Amino acid sequence: MPDRKNAMKKCRKMTDLISKQQDQVHLSLFNRIALAVHLSLCPHCREYKKQLELISNAMHKMFR
Repeated sequence: MPDRKNAMKKCRKMTDLISKQQDQVHLSLFNRIALAVHLSLCPHCREYKKQLELISNAMHKMFR
């Protein structure tokens, strides 16, 4: 099961990048490309990104 472990590590790294991007932290070109490629292949990380955006939008609406 080394592939599954490796995939999970990659997803952990990508969710960290998604969170940083959501917080408007500047990502390097390499990280932006890696994230875009990963998101195109990983439905779990796409869902995580969608959920994070939903939470962020709800918080903005609450505190306007």
